[in-house]
Amino acid sequence: MRYYSTNGKAPLATLQEAVTQGLAADKGLFMPERIVPLPDDFFKQIDKLSFQETALQVANAFFGEDIPETDLKAIVYDTLQFDCPVVKVKDNIYSLELFHGPTLAFKDVGARFMARMLGYFRKKDNNTGLVNVLVATSGDTGSAVANGFLGVPGIHVYVLYPKGKVSKIQESQFTTLGRNITAVEVDGVFDDCQALVKNAFMDKELNEHMTLTSANSINVARFLPQAFYYFYAYAQMKRLGLADNLVVCVPSGNFGNICSALFGKKMGLPVKRFIAANNANDIFYKFLQTGQYEPKASVQTIANAMDVGNPSNFARIFDLYGKDHAAICADIDGMTYTDSQIRNTVARCYAENGYLLDPHGACGYQGLEDGLREGETGVFCETAHPAKFKNVVEAIINDQVEIPARLGEFMKGTKQSVPMTKDFASFKAYLLSE
Repeated sequence: MRYYSTNGKAPLATLQEAVTQGLAADKGLFMPERIVPLPDDFFKQIDKLSFQETALQVANAFFGEDIPETDLKAIVYDTLQFDCPVVKVKDNIYSLELFHGPTLAFKDVGARFMARMLGYFRKKDNNTGLVNVLVATSGDTGSAVANGFLGVPGIHVYVLYPKGKVSKIQESQFTTLGRNITAVEVDGVFDDCQALVKNAFMDKELNEHMTLTSANSINVARFLPQAFYYFYAYAQMKRLGLADNLVVCVPSGNFGNICSALFGKKMGLPVKRFIAANNANDIFYKFLQTGQYEPKASVQTIANAMDVGNPSNFARIFDLYGKDHAAICADIDGMTYTDSQIRNTVARCYAENGYLLDPHGACGYQGLEDGLREGETGVFCETAHPAKFKNVVEAIINDQVEIPARLGEFMKGTKQSVPMTKDFASFKAYLLSE
């Protein structure tokens, strides 16, 4: 399989080149040159397959031309050592709990998969050079990537995060690790962190000095494996006899997660439609309404992992649908929620259903309450454990949120971070000194 750039001005790349480079030379995002449909028999028997078995067939459609099945199976099975159950919340609304991985957030799968894929390519080529992974985070990406790559030989990770704009627990998950993980605390917002990463990839001097790649969802090995979730969600709903007229709502920030879901639909996944739920950063919602994509500076919300004012993966979605606004709207509805609405949803769902949402999952749940039509069943992504937003959630429900043991261990560590301005020259000078 070859990969082309969404900007159309870079040469085709192999999978290994796309994963290692992260971003195409023309600043575009890599896209597979074709999408391999999955056979009808796969969907007929999907309810009888495990998460790992399901994911392996999906992974084979993505990567099977480039990685032998035995090696791909090892990567998939090593990545998926936890479950992502569907849980009934009320009537026709179910939660797909994506927070059972090592850092209790949905990004664990993509981060772990990418770490193992990079390790595979290094081993295949007997590569002894150091690969430097740059990742910008608005919350959960940093912890998932840091823990996914922790201790991986020959790889050093730099996590760039906005100062004062991630939760204390999220911050502790990537600032206390040390070893091959360096946290860079940027005096700015997420979009500033993302700009630093993108500018680094485009800087000739930096790239001559060190091998750079990204573990944000701009990397094909990070975002594509997230499609596993949606096939497995469909399988679980089919077991319940509820797979017909299925609608999936995805809380969306940088749009890597819902982008992977849309790839799944193009491969034949029988989901009727998707709902992209935004917080106050409603750029995609407005695009659906108007057909105009107008990025703007992000605003800080209590659903901080969605605080993105210029979502990178919009380019992929736009490309996937041939730049056809009507086609995009046919498959995706949009919702947007203020902090006040998110708080109300968390409180009401907890009181009425006994189910505790995190602020991001609350957008997904509310998106289904507002968007489901007659005869439809909805699944929303609960993307992170509520304890990762302990102070916010406790203030909403006026009750304590128990911290899982693995999160508590992170809180015991000592914060280690490098302060950084949002000026690229400062960041470049820092990397050149490394």
